[in-house]
Amino acid sequence: MSPRPQITLSYAQTLDGQLATRTGSSQWIGGPESLRFAHGLRTRHDAILVGIGTVLADDPRLTVRLVDGRSPLRVVLDSRLRVPLGARVLREGAASGTLIACVEGADPERRAALQALGARVVVLPPGPDGGVALEALLDDLYALGVGTLMVEGGARVITALLRARLADRIAVCVAPRILGTGLAAVGDLGIAHLAEALLLDEPRVTAYGADLIIEARISYPERQAD
Repeated sequence: MSPRPQITLSYAQTLDGQLATRTGSSQWIGGPESLRFAHGLRTRHDAILVGIGTVLADDPRLTVRLVDGRSPLRVVLDSRLRVPLGARVLREGAASGTLIACVEGADPERRAALQALGARVVVLPPGPDGGVALEALLDDLYALGVGTLMVEGGARVITALLRARLADRIAVCVAPRILGTGLAAVGDLGIAHLAEALLLDEPRVTAYGADLIIEARISYPERQAD
């Protein structure tokens, strides 16, 4: 395997594993103390990545504001270049610190408009699901000097990285809330046997206000034969 950034998955979920309500409401699942922890984690990574779904739903800034430290490179997985030109990751000079990854065939006029704002747009091959091929993106980021990558969502991106066994660490905020039906943080990983369940090595659990932060390295057991 070629060198690639070390990936940390970081997101906030309810006690029953939901990222958002069934209508998409997600701000804020965690409390102010765990949010400050997340901003501190951002300062320790070279880049922070989200999918286009997160940008469209939450319009995040993806900057460091609650602690001292530099903001990482912002990376948006946006295969069809749907990011609004007025999104927070682009406006007020933010575009110069934002990389948008799309696939071949994405609208060239949208690409030109994003580049005119100052954003870096990289065109990469599609993966099996038609989205940006994750391995190609990681190769590209590593070539740009990104050694550590923090992934904040959404569920599709989190699931894809875990399913491809590309995520190295996890730092999850578990908030004392129960939603029932909602948007699950992790989707189908193709696991048919309990022995294939992903494991957390030497997990560390820390209370931040009413929330718990679970930090650990992810271990991938061997797949079982059917």
